[in-house]
Amino acid sequence: MRTLVVTAAVSVLASTAALQAQQQPGRGAPPPAAREAAALDLTGNWVSVIVEDWKWRMVTPKKGVYEAIPLNPAGRKVADTWDPARDEAAGEQCRSYGAANIMRVPGRLRISWQNENTLRIDTDAGTQSRLFHFAAAPQAGQPSWQGHSLARWEYGPARGRGQARLGNLKVVTTNLRPGYLRKNGAPYSAGTTVTEYYDLNTLPNGDQWMTVTTKVEDPQYLLRHYLTTSDFKKLPDASGWNPTPCSAR
Repeated sequence: MRTLVVTAAVSVLASTAALQAQQQPGRGAPPPAAREAAALDLTGNWVSVIVEDWKWRMVTPKKGVYEAIPLNPAGRKVADTWDPARDEAAGEQCRSYGAANIMRVPGRLRISWQNENTLRIDTDAGTQSRLFHFAAAPQAGQPSWQGHSLARWEYGPARGRGQARLGNLKVVTTNLRPGYLRKNGAPYSAGTTVTEYYDLNTLPNGDQWMTVTTKVEDPQYLLRHYLTTSDFKKLPDASGWNPTPCSAR
C-alpha cells in the first residue's frame, strides 16, 4: 500500500509540473528583441544642454589646459605636442569626436532603431554615427572613431502591478582609434574602454531630459578613470539639425 501511495504522489507532482510548464508563456522561446524589451525610449531628436564644463566644451581651450582630466605624465607629454594643423594634414581632424568625447561635443543627436537589436545615434557635430549592438553583435572590424559598442538594458523594479519596469541603458565601447578627451589634444589611446549609462528624466513642465554618464578608462594615458555627465533635452522635431564636418580647432 505504501508503495502505491508514493507512486501516486510522484505521478501527481509530475503532472502538476508539466501543467505549470505549459501555462508559462514563452518558456523556452528566444528572448525578445532589444527594441521590444526596451527599458526606456531614447528615440527622437535631442540637443545638448551645457551645464558642466562650459568653458572647456564651448570654446577650444589653449594647449596645456587639462583641468579635471586625470592625465598621467605620458598623457601630458602627448597633449603638449598638440598641433591642429598637423591633425588636419593627416586627415585626423575628428580626433575629439570619437566615442570617448562625442557626447561632450555641443550639438544635436538623432536616435533611432537601425534594426530590432541595434540602436543608432547620429550627431550633427562631426556627422558621426554610433551603433549600439544588443544581440548577435558583428565581429569588431578595424579600430574606428566610434569603436565597437555592446549594449544592454538594466531594469529597475516595476512601479506598480502590471506596469513595465523602468531602467537605463548601459553601453561598453572598445576597439577605438586614438583620439582626444578634449579638443586641445588631451589624449586617449587605442586601449581605452568607454562605459556609458543613459537615463531619462521628465521635468515638472513636461520637458524630457537625457543624462549620459561616461566613464573613460585608459591605462596608457590616465591616472584613473575619467568620469563626466552630459545632458540633452528632447526636441519636438528635427528642425535645427545642422550636420557639420569635424574641426581640429
